[in-house]
Amino acid sequence: MTAPQASRTTTMAVVTRRPGVRPATRRRRGPRPLLSIITVLFGALWIFPISWMINSSLQTDEELYGSGLLFFPVSFETSSYLTVLQDGSFWSAMGMSATVTALAVGVSVLSAIVAAAAVSRFRFRSKGAVIVTILVIQMIPAEAMFLSQYRMMDSWSLINSALGLALLYAGHSIPITIWMLKGFIDGIPYDLEEAGQVDGLSRFGAFTRVTLPLLLPGLVASGIFAFLSAWNEYTLALVIMKDNAAATLPLWLQRFNVSYEATDWGGIMAGSALIAISVIIVFLIVQGRMATGLVGGAVKG
Repeated sequence: MTAPQASRTTTMAVVTRRPGVRPATRRRRGPRPLLSIITVLFGALWIFPISWMINSSLQTDEELYGSGLLFFPVSFETSSYLTVLQDGSFWSAMGMSATVTALAVGVSVLSAIVAAAAVSRFRFRSKGAVIVTILVIQMIPAEAMFLSQYRMMDSWSLINSALGLALLYAGHSIPITIWMLKGFIDGIPYDLEEAGQVDGLSRFGAFTRVTLPLLLPGLVASGIFAFLSAWNEYTLALVIMKDNAAATLPLWLQRFNVSYEATDWGGIMAGSALIAISVIIVFLIVQGRMATGLVGGAVKG
């Protein structure tokens, strides 16, 4: 057999379908154009309130109170933003919200790490009862505890205090934060901690040096939840922070609305946009840390 005949025979043997094996068929693709249209519609519904807020904040009073609807600003008026930024109470509320949120996130995450590690790593008789108790506490409406919380803060002299409001926010965020971190800890093999203990680490040292770095995505996710809960909360702050000097941003926005004879919709929309921009900036910063934590955890695992 010559060389060309041998190569032709080899090619035919490779191409020949083996018995019992079905040829690969192309998967039928779904109606992608229809799915894309539905996705765009849902995206438009989600982004419409945000675009309307920014659009209204950049319009003049004549455009806002005119008979016609403007879906895009014509004059791009920034006087509403200047009014808000020149208001000293806005920066005071910004500082109060930042302080309360930072304290609430710190207390929530640190407390939840300890509780989630105990529930996930240790075995004890009342473990199931603890888990059920966490669920029951999370189901209680926040409004049902306003009176008792106010009396408790009043007895501790923490009314109109950033620490008092932060403790209440942390109390509301800790149950769900424990659940979130417990799921992340359960996903990390305990063999890694045992390996660290074999290398001479204590149990606490193995958790902090082996498990905790891998837990970074969970810490960021639970921290984002606690941050959003504290930053946007209004009703509890309305009960605890009665003094205008101790107002958070949601309270400032409500009091800014009633401080004028007529509703200043441009100022309200500008203030809302600035509050939302602060959240977006924080989320963008934390999102990068979350991606880094995911990559680092994959490499270390």
